[in-house]
Amino acid sequence: MNAHRVRFQYFLVPLYFSSPYALNLGNDMHDGSSFCSILVHLQSCSAAHLRYFSQANQLSAESLKSFANQLKEKCNNVLVMAGAGLSTPSGIPDFRSPDTGLYYNLKQYNLPYPEAIFDLVYFEQDPRPFLTLAKELYPGGKYHPNLGHHFIHLLHKKGKLLRMYTQNIDGLERLSGIPEEKLVEAHGGFSTASCIRCSKKHDPHKTREDILQGKTVYCDRSFCKGLVKPDIVFFGEALPERFWLHEIDASLADFLIVIGTSLEVYPFAGVADAVQFNIPRLLLNRTVVGSFGYRDHDAILSGDITEGIKSLASALDWTTELDELVRQYEQLN
Repeated sequence: MNAHRVRFQYFLVPLYFSSPYALNLGNDMHDGSSFCSILVHLQSCSAAHLRYFSQANQLSAESLKSFANQLKEKCNNVLVMAGAGLSTPSGIPDFRSPDTGLYYNLKQYNLPYPEAIFDLVYFEQDPRPFLTLAKELYPGGKYHPNLGHHFIHLLHKKGKLLRMYTQNIDGLERLSGIPEEKLVEAHGGFSTASCIRCSKKHDPHKTREDILQGKTVYCDRSFCKGLVKPDIVFFGEALPERFWLHEIDASLADFLIVIGTSLEVYPFAGVADAVQFNIPRLLLNRTVVGSFGYRDHDAILSGDITEGIKSLASALDWTTELDELVRQYEQLN
């Protein structure tokens, strides 16, 4: 209930300006009864949105087909946002799940707190936990893109992908074939490496080889000798400059797809609300998150993400092409 109160306050202004009262108030704003009627109207609007949000309504096949037709026929600037839920079907555990999460698997190092693995000060004191995680996640190792990654690649091949913003550091988007210029890895990745002290760029391929061999990598500048790591964003570090492309992309997007994220980590989560209010927004996630359900053009496919991708591909009549992309990747890898 408290969360609903917060959401009501947050969406009070947008709901007001979308209401009929915003169109012709005139001097009635000085009339207390009129203002009260506005509030009553806002509460009724909000309640309707909250009911939709609370129920996490599943799209009917007919509604999904309508959404898919709009994407297929009218939209050529699709913005995609993705989080850890996109990668879990590839076998990558999330960070916080009890007994299976990546934090749990690092308990042998007696981290003072789980997030210390991404703390620069702690990394300088003991780089082993992060390097162990890096060995596990390096692209091209044990994990491969899944149907969701291939679907986004297909969006690109269809000429519809404006940009993909990902919170994931596993590099599976690149492996699936999505080109670098279409990607924004908001929390960094393994494609580059730098010294944490002097910021000198180091060969990412050699850094990878050394880390996979269990070595700690140091800067080759004689006056520095700081630790070198892949350019994954640690706590307190600035996001990559490319992330701020979203300020332009959000205004250009004509369709938003959000996959497998809690939309709780900012500023990444704010991109979902930065897109224009009148464009379709589609959420594929186990649960309803963020502001989804509050806009007239929102749609939600809750439940298993892979099944959601299959349903969307089917509604678009892209199943055969998607299956072919998967087959091509598997032949090459």
